Amino acid sequence: MMKRYFVELSYDGTNYHGWQLQPNAPTVQATLEKAFSTLLKDEISLTGAGRTDTGVHASYFVAHFDHEREDIDQQEKLVFKLNGILPEDIAIHAVSKVDSELHARFSATYRHYIYSIRRTKPLFNRPFCYYYYGVLDIERMNEACEVLKEYTDFTSFSKLHTDVKTNDCSIMEAFWTEHEDGWDFEIKADRFLRNMVRSIAGTMMEIGAGKMDLNGFRAVIEAKDRGMAGTSVPAKGLFLVDIGY
Repeated sequence: MMKRYFVELSYDGTNYHGWQLQPNAPTVQATLEKAFSTLLKDEISLTGAGRTDTGVHASYFVAHFDHEREDIDQQEKLVFKLNGILPEDIAIHAVSKVDSELHARFSATYRHYIYSIRRTKPLFNRPFCYYYYGVLDIERMNEACEVLKEYTDFTSFSKLHTDVKTNDCSIMEAFWTEHEDGWDFEIKADRFLRNMVRSIAGTMMEIGAGKMDLNGFRAVIEAKDRGMAGTSVPAKGLFLVDIGY
């Protein structure tokens, strides 16, 4: 009987075309599958909790794989050995056996993202934030967050021609915080569409910059038209930070 194993990890998405396997492009999934297959001397196929876009990072990510062996998670120095053959921009934190019904993607109850913007030119953290010159009204952007929670259909913030069956998402939390060096946007929902967080953040920045009001924001959402929303902010500022089960 096959056993299911959860893999908890983090990755710097700078050099990858997202999580999911793609032909002729480096992805996190492909890199991990190669490492696991090499170490376990068997072909391993991983299922991820979601599909992070090209250049997006994850400080916490979950994937699972099935195998007939019952003791994979008990191998001595397993995590150390995996990290030893993985590149420096991917880190495994734990491999643990779970109930066979638990699914990395479909059992997840929420995903939590943070988008980081800096008002001063970043140096050592430049691959992980968006440098923005200007003033943003955080009160107006947080008012827009409350508007966002009133809706479930986020077609206007989704990349076109995706293969999902519905564009409905249930947003649990959304808010902006301001600090000395910039702003952070946090959002938690049961699921996200492709490019959704970056598109929402970019549109809300237009509100913060005084280029759009709340009525205009409502009109964008209700139009269900990606062309109505603002420009997506760069991928490098986005982190998946938590997944709930």
